Amino acid sequence: MKLRKLGQSDLNITSIGIGAWAIGGGEWKYAWGPQNDEVSIAAIRAGLEFGLNWIDTAAVYGLGHSETIVGRAIKGLRTRPYIFTKCSLVWDQDGNISNNLQAASIRREAEDSLKRLGIDTIDLYQIHWPSLNGSTEIISPGSIEEAVGAMAQLKAEGKIRNIGVSNFSASQMQRAASVAPITSLQPPYSLLARDVEDLILPFALKHRIGLIVYSPMASGLLSGAMTKERIAAFPEDDWRKHSPNFQEPLLSRNLRLVETLRGIGRRHNATPGEVAIAWTLKNPAVTGAIVGVRSPQQASGIAGAASVQLNASDLQEIERGLTRQAA
Repeated sequence: MKLRKLGQSDLNITSIGIGAWAIGGGEWKYAWGPQNDEVSIAAIRAGLEFGLNWIDTAAVYGLGHSETIVGRAIKGLRTRPYIFTKCSLVWDQDGNISNNLQAASIRREAEDSLKRLGIDTIDLYQIHWPSLNGSTEIISPGSIEEAVGAMAQLKAEGKIRNIGVSNFSASQMQRAASVAPITSLQPPYSLLARDVEDLILPFALKHRIGLIVYSPMASGLLSGAMTKERIAAFPEDDWRKHSPNFQEPLLSRNLRLVETLRGIGRRHNATPGEVAIAWTLKNPAVTGAIVGVRSPQQASGIAGAASVQLNASDLQEIERGLTRQAA
């Protein structure tokens, strides 16, 4: 699988990476429902066998559980994949999540992540959110500058290799970069989430900041495997059950878009989800896409996206599908 250089770092990554949000399991605020840990491990290893060379997780996924499972999945491997994880979201004994940008918290979180993952160095350490739930950043203890300063110290100590940010605006990236070099940004980006195209993607491209996008299949909605019946059967602790995109009136329109992707996929011997991922990878600012896998079968259904080459006609058809979807 062809490799892409992430920003100005020495990381050469596959255009698709393994996302470990869902494997955090159920019973926390942003869960995807319960998950079998052994199946999760098999899913990660299947993705690695398909040639994907990086895993993206976060401390908060499953309140530490995702990192633990990733650590188990990579233990004993002859060649370790790159490990990307995140800080700033912390939780109390009751599972209440808050955002903390203080240096002491960032350091403590990094130490805890290293233990759960069973590694000596995190390849990319990212600030998960500058603020939580749409609140202003100043509500979070600490600041972007303080957090990045702490990460720069961790880098100097060899505990992390690169500093990244997630869900940042262009101005917030600028502030972070004033403290230390920023390797990458992780924003949401898909056919159903294009807000970042106007300012954020051009900023990253101009400043040679790598871009790894999350939810390129809109949290599975564009995968081609989603139906109204399946969504209705989601467990109550699957956050998607309450997302507007998974509810009417948007749901029917989104599923019609999937049929457009399915038709294009037939011409490329690809699934609708692979077409949706390939669409994000066509943007010149995008280095790679994070795709969550919960089973080995899902891993086999997304790895081919890296080889899907959408042409001008395909892109025009997708845009027409989006126009119809919005009508």
